[in-house]
Amino acid sequence: MARASALLNARRFAEAAALLAPLARLHARVGAVRHLNGAAHAALGDMAGAERELRAAMTLEPARHEAVLLLAQLLGAAGRHEDLVALTDALAALPQAPAGVFDLRARAFEALHMQDARVAARRRIVALQPGRSVPEHNLAAALGDAGDAEEAVLLARRALGAADRPETWLVLGRALQSMGRFDEAEQALRAAAQRRPGYVDALRDLAQLIWMRGGDLATARAVLARDGCAPAVAARLRAVEARLIETAGDGVAAYALLAREGTGGDAVAELTAAHLAMAFDPGQALVHGRRAEAAAPDDPAVERKMIELELAAARPEAALARLDRAIVRQPLDQGLVALQWIGWRLLGDSRAALLYDYRAFVGAAMLDCPPGWTRLEDYIRDLAVALRAAHGLQRHPLDQSLRHGTQTTAELTRSRDPAIRAFTIAIDGPIRRYIEALGAGTDLVRRRRARDYRLNGLWSVRLQPGGHHVSHVHPRGWISSACHLELPETDPGCEDGWLTFGEPGIPVRPALPAEHRVRPVSGQLVLFPSYMWHATVPFRCPGSRLTIAFDVVPA
Repeated sequence: MARASALLNARRFAEAAALLAPLARLHARVGAVRHLNGAAHAALGDMAGAERELRAAMTLEPARHEAVLLLAQLLGAAGRHEDLVALTDALAALPQAPAGVFDLRARAFEALHMQDARVAARRRIVALQPGRSVPEHNLAAALGDAGDAEEAVLLARRALGAADRPETWLVLGRALQSMGRFDEAEQALRAAAQRRPGYVDALRDLAQLIWMRGGDLATARAVLARDGCAPAVAARLRAVEARLIETAGDGVAAYALLAREGTGGDAVAELTAAHLAMAFDPGQALVHGRRAEAAAPDDPAVERKMIELELAAARPEAALARLDRAIVRQPLDQGLVALQWIGWRLLGDSRAALLYDYRAFVGAAMLDCPPGWTRLEDYIRDLAVALRAAHGLQRHPLDQSLRHGTQTTAELTRSRDPAIRAFTIAIDGPIRRYIEALGAGTDLVRRRRARDYRLNGLWSVRLQPGGHHVSHVHPRGWISSACHLELPETDPGCEDGWLTFGEPGIPVRPALPAEHRVRPVSGQLVLFPSYMWHATVPFRCPGSRLTIAFDVVPA
């Protein structure tokens, strides 16, 4: 045993495994031997063998917490986040549970988009390690992602008091932006970038904030200057600048920037070039995608983009072959399901119509009037007033579906405004009736029905004349929504502002037009599966279009 441990510590993994294999057979009832054998399997990349041995060690000696932690690390690295949580539930419930288990659980909850559980795990670490800046930073980041910007600001400032880290300035900047404190947010983002030259995440957020606040494109682009940056950093910043130019409405110029200055072989820059070229040269887009795949063969973002590129290049069979593998790994990813539907529709596969059964799956109902209001129209008026005040920016963000409008930055479920807080009550009845009307079934929507639901995000969009949403889906949802509150006057028979379904959000040949439309009505909530491509028709008349939306996931 001591010899095997020494070999593992010396990274002589094959020798350790050869020594441990007969020991594990001879001492199959000894937890320490099975644990060490599992560690050897893990070091050699044998996940199945490692899991077998580590679970055996845990069964033989339930108090062997090191085996739990090692297996949890392996499960997290393999993307098996739900299994990680289940494995560590008992250990995390112990009064003297180690901080490491909560760190692993927090990372798993983050991957599962279970932000409240992530915050709870980070709080346990802070309690176990009081006064340390890294746990406080991590808690601040979790709070910010969960929408609790006020406490995130407090924790970030406290962490900065102990250690002046650029990552914490970024967390602070994002939290301040969520609170609508845009001057302070900009200062914090600049502080992050100053402390780490070439800090891509901070510079991206800073350029975006300048753009959304109404600054001209040149000012926002100037933030992304690449003088003196390492080639890899320069490539990432160039990709951000290209996305910014695209956001301003000129995808051709955005691609020209990357074609002129190059991608440096960086996977992210190649993906950006592929995304931009897909609109006008799907063959060249596929070339960029293959370069990204060569640079990052195991990156899920590269895999997803390659599926899109195969579809855009009129290669649905190749796309579906990739999708078969991807969906096995990420069965609940609604974006992958949406891409699969495109492939089926292009090939005339009858499964496309079953997946996009608009009569069964698209529902529209008026909000319930919440307590505190006697008429729904009065509630809608008060809600619209509150939401208009929450729109403090002037332009749309990067990498979102809206064009010519704004999106709220705060997590609205945390709002203190009475009308906004009452919205979750106004939608509860319509959501439950929609789920009940679905009935039982084995399809992708009905089989996820649970006893309850929870909201995954709540935001508002305000579109100006000419504004619209490009076709998109919600990868992390189950059921998605659009609730119209204020609508511009339109001529009878005009479909400006209508919600459309079934037009893919990527260019394909032949083009696939929208198949279903819903006329917007003030106070009406439209619910539909998150995998359905949906968009809005641009409206040309004066006035604005105010909506509030959310995703629903099973609880």
